[in-house]
Amino acid sequence: MDTDPASDIMRVWVRLLRIEQRVRKTVEAKLKNAGLPALVWYDVLLELERAGDAGLRQRDIQQHTLLERYNVSRLVDRLRDAGLVKRKPAADDGRGSVVHITSQGRALRAAMWPVYSQAVKGAFPAQLSEQDHGRLLSLLERL
Repeated sequence: MDTDPASDIMRVWVRLLRIEQRVRKTVEAKLKNAGLPALVWYDVLLELERAGDAGLRQRDIQQHTLLERYNVSRLVDRLRDAGLVKRKPAADDGRGSVVHITSQGRALRAAMWPVYSQAVKGAFPAQLSEQDHGRLLSLLERL
């Protein structure tokens, strides 16, 4: 087993984490400056929009967004209080509920997208070509 912290795989790992942190901070700052909520709101609203009329149980939101269970519950409560989502009883389980996006939630997600996408695009160095982006995507998909 390679325990050398300077090994290439460790350097790749650390750079991926640093890039993710930098891009996330950039996106969060741009959303905040635009008077929009945090990126995690976008992620949940997007997954609910993708789910369509079926909606998602909270455990499915957790799985799709990689949020911790306790964070999902609190976030869904905040989204509900803002009128962006609603909970309905699950048809197959009287104890459970399904979360659905509202028209207000769709509108907010759509309003967040231009800010989010421009922030991500702007976070990548101009010296990377489209061909570089394609190669990087190919490598990451293989992982």
